[in-house]
Amino acid sequence: MADGWLKMLQVREINFSYAEPVLKDISFDVSGGELLAVIGPNGSGKSTLLKIIIRALSPASGAVSLDGRNIASLSRRDVARLMGYVAQQSTVRFPLTAMEFVLQGRFAQGRMVGFESETDVRQAAWAMEVTETSEFACRLIGELSGGERQRAVLARAIASRPRLLVLDEPVANLDISHQVKMLDLVKRLTAEGEMSALVVTHELNLAAEFATHVLMLKSGEMRGFGSPGEVLTESRLSDLFDADLLVDVNPVSGAPRITLTAKKRERGSGGAGERGSRGAGEP
Repeated sequence: MADGWLKMLQVREINFSYAEPVLKDISFDVSGGELLAVIGPNGSGKSTLLKIIIRALSPASGAVSLDGRNIASLSRRDVARLMGYVAQQSTVRFPLTAMEFVLQGRFAQGRMVGFESETDVRQAAWAMEVTETSEFACRLIGELSGGERQRAVLARAIASRPRLLVLDEPVANLDISHQVKMLDLVKRLTAEGEMSALVVTHELNLAAEFATHVLMLKSGEMRGFGSPGEVLTESRLSDLFDADLLVDVNPVSGAPRITLTAKKRERGSGGAGERGSRGAGEP
C-alpha cells in the first residue's frame, strides 16, 4: 500500500464561525480503505464540516489535507480527480440521459461533452452497473424517481475512480433494499482499496453495520471517534441525541444495534427480559 493511502484525508484543528462558533478544534483522519460515518443531531456542525472538506467553505483556522496535500493549494480539477461528492439533493438543469449524466463524472479527467474516450464510456458503464442504474441509462435524468436519481449521482461520483468519496445523507431517498445496497457497495469499494469514504448520516444502524469508524458531533464539538463498537454506546448516544436509547448487539452481524425506547427507562431497572422485548429502530 502506497504511503499516500495511509492518511487519505487529514482534518486538523478546524474552527469555523458564523455569528457564533459552529466547529471547534475538529481533528481526525480517514485512512486508506476506511469508511467514516459522521453522526450527530441537527445543528451539530455536520453540514459545515462537510462543506469545508469539499472546499465549499474555508475554515477560520486549521487545515484539510487530501492525499497528503493541503486542499487549499489544489486546483478545482485536482480536487475533482481526488474526491467524488454525492449531495443529499441534486438538481439537473439540462435534459441529459442518465448515461450522459454519469459521464459528467469523467470531466475531471479533462474530457468535454461529446469527446468521451472508450475508457470514459467503459468506466461510466461500470459505475452504472454496480449502482444498478444501467437499466435506465437512456432515460432522461429528470424523469427518474428520487431514489433512481440518487443512485445515478453515486454512479457519477465513482465513475472517475476518486480516492475519497464524500456522501451527504446518501440513502435519504432510497428504499430499505437500496439503502443497504448503496452502503454495501461503498464499503466494498473501500475495502478493496479503491477509495476511502466519509458519509454524513442519520441512519445509526446503517452506520453501525457498514462504517469502520464513527465520528460524533454535537454543538460543533467532537464527542467521540473510533470504531462503531467503541463509539456507539448507550451512554454516548443518549447524551448525543438527548434521547433514551438502548444499545445491544445485532445477533446476525455482531454490530451495535440502536433502539429508540418509547418512554424514559429507569437506569439500571430494566433486566434482560425488558431488553429482549424491544424491537430495533432508529432515533
